Amino acid sequence: MNPRSRAGASWDAIVVGGRVAGASTALLLARSGLRVLVVERARRGSDTVSTHALMRGGVLQLRRWGLLDRVAATGAPPVRRATFHYGAESMAVSLKPYAGVDALYAPRRTVLDAILVDAAEEAGARFRFGLAVTDLARDGAGRVVGVVLRDHGGVSWTERARLVVGADGRGSVVAGRSAAPTIAAGAHAGSYVYGYWPAADLDGYHWYYGDALSAGAIPTNDGVACVFVGGPQDVLADATRDHGPAAAHRGLLARLDGELADRTAAPPYGAVRFFRGMPARLRRPYGPGWALVGDAGCWVDPLSTHGITDALRDAELLAVAIVSGSASEHAEGIALADYQAQRDRMALPMQPIVDRLASHEWDLAEARRLLRGLSSVMADEVEAIRGFDLAPTRTA
Repeated sequence: MNPRSRAGASWDAIVVGGRVAGASTALLLARSGLRVLVVERARRGSDTVSTHALMRGGVLQLRRWGLLDRVAATGAPPVRRATFHYGAESMAVSLKPYAGVDALYAPRRTVLDAILVDAAEEAGARFRFGLAVTDLARDGAGRVVGVVLRDHGGVSWTERARLVVGADGRGSVVAGRSAAPTIAAGAHAGSYVYGYWPAADLDGYHWYYGDALSAGAIPTNDGVACVFVGGPQDVLADATRDHGPAAAHRGLLARLDGELADRTAAPPYGAVRFFRGMPARLRRPYGPGWALVGDAGCWVDPLSTHGITDALRDAELLAVAIVSGSASEHAEGIALADYQAQRDRMALPMQPIVDRLASHEWDLAEARRLLRGLSSVMADEVEAIRGFDLAPTRTA
């Protein structure tokens, strides 16, 4: 047992947020023998906004952690082809097996999140759903030593830990209460309207660019696809306000690609929803007694389709840092600084590319160049992930 953990801390780590970033971090920490509490505001099994699409780096992480077979067993279709539609021209790219990955997947978040939560609980992490974090607890020196929780009945109490991890999304309470500084920020943000339609015959990922709009058709569980259309915030907001999300979705898709619009002519499964983006933001992901992971620390526009992969990547980087820095506060600071350095080496090259894509101000020739650049960054990321140690080990 770490002697610093015994001094008034009930947990080695409290993770705020129990979705992909938080559940993955908890899984790896628990596998290393740490006592982990995860608190999540939403109910267990609830859905959330997501592009669903896993890139190769994300699939590689799930395979390395022994969870890819669980994802495949849910019926999420294997994706071995991506087709890029530039106006009237289409270009199909087949996925070549590499790094142990021969297919991509785009599971519903109700599926993927549940797999990660179950695996973390099997490893020994404790989850509590339906709890809100209202503040951070600090010691006399200002170090974060826990969280203040509130249940649905309004009862509040404090849970203490050696480290608090904010995995609570782009509006992170942990980031806000710790005043985590922004170290890089974008200038552009898209907005998106999305829903789910029958698409059992969809042959992989389809991405569309043109007419100052973007779109995607992403096959997921139960024979349906997530179909989104994106564009500048004012365009999407005006269309949604004037016509409602479903009609705006149809009208914008008709402007962009008639075949994709025809695919969504049938009634959707569930509601069609509007999502307002925000510019990219990279925060410093650590401080005395706290750390950030996932969208809380690294947010990029959904047009990157890289948020889940980012979260899986950074969960392992952070877990390794927490475990290796458990001997002392000095060791923790060194390890968390290394976590940021590794994260930034992979995250920073992507940000200007995605920021430009999110502007929707490109022509088709520039869109092609941007996507080639994004593909190169993702390939570098896969090489970095291949060098990760599979399982962090706890420092005595």
